Amino acid sequence: MSGELRALGLAHGLLLGLLLASPMIAPGLFSAGVGALFVMGGFQLRLADRRGDRRGGVGHWVSHIRMAPRRLIPWGATATVALIARRPDQAQAIVLAALICELLLYPLIAPAMARLTRGGVVAFVALMLPLCGADDGTLRYASAFLIGVGGCVFWLRGPDGDGRALGWAVAGLGSAMLIAIPLPQARPFALIGGTLCATLALAHLSVLRRRPVPWHGGGDASVRPLRWHLRSRPS
Repeated sequence: MSGELRALGLAHGLLLGLLLASPMIAPGLFSAGVGALFVMGGFQLRLADRRGDRRGGVGHWVSHIRMAPRRLIPWGATATVALIARRPDQAQAIVLAALICELLLYPLIAPAMARLTRGGVVAFVALMLPLCGADDGTLRYASAFLIGVGGCVFWLRGPDGDGRALGWAVAGLGSAMLIAIPLPQARPFALIGGTLCATLALAHLSVLRRRPVPWHGGGDASVRPLRWHLRSRPS
C-alpha cells in the first residue's frame, strides 16, 4: 500500500472507531461524524480506484460492483451502531447513501469528473456543499461522499510536495473551525469543508518525501541540500 493510502487508511480507521464509540461518549456528534466519514470514504475510494486498471464501458462498472461488498462492511457497522443507539432513521440513511454512492453515483460520476479541470472540480464541490445541510440524511451523506471524491480528483491534479497547497489546506481547516464556533447554523457545512481540508492536508503530508542525493567527487564528498521531491500524478 502506498504512503498516502496508508496514512489515510489509519485516519479513516481512527475516525470509524471514534464514531462507533460516540453513542456512548458523545451522542450529539454521531450524525456529524457520519458525514465526515463519508467525505473520507469518497476520497479514499477515488484514490484507491486510480491505482488499478480501469476497464472501458460496462466492464469498469461490473468490476467496481464486484469489489463493493468489502467496502460496504464499515458502512454496515456504522448503521448497526445507529440501530443500537435507537436511531433507525439514521441507520436507514447510512445504508441507502452507501449503496447509492458505491453502486450508482460513483461509477457514473467518477469517469466524467476525471475530465474536469481543477476549476471545474472546485465548482462541483461548491455545488455539493449546500446539500450537506439538507434535512434528508441520505441526500446529506451522499453529497458528503461526492465532495470527498471531488476533493481527491482535485488533489490528483497537483504535484506531490506542494507546500503552498498544504498551507491552503491547513488554512481552510482553521477557517472552518473558526466559522463553526460562532455560527451554529453553519456547522454542517463547516464540518464537511473542514474534513475535506484535513484530508487534503493529510494527503499532502503523506507525500512530502526527501530525496537523498548520492556523493560526488573522488576523495572529497559533498551533498546537495535536500529538497522536496515533486512529481506529477495521473488522474
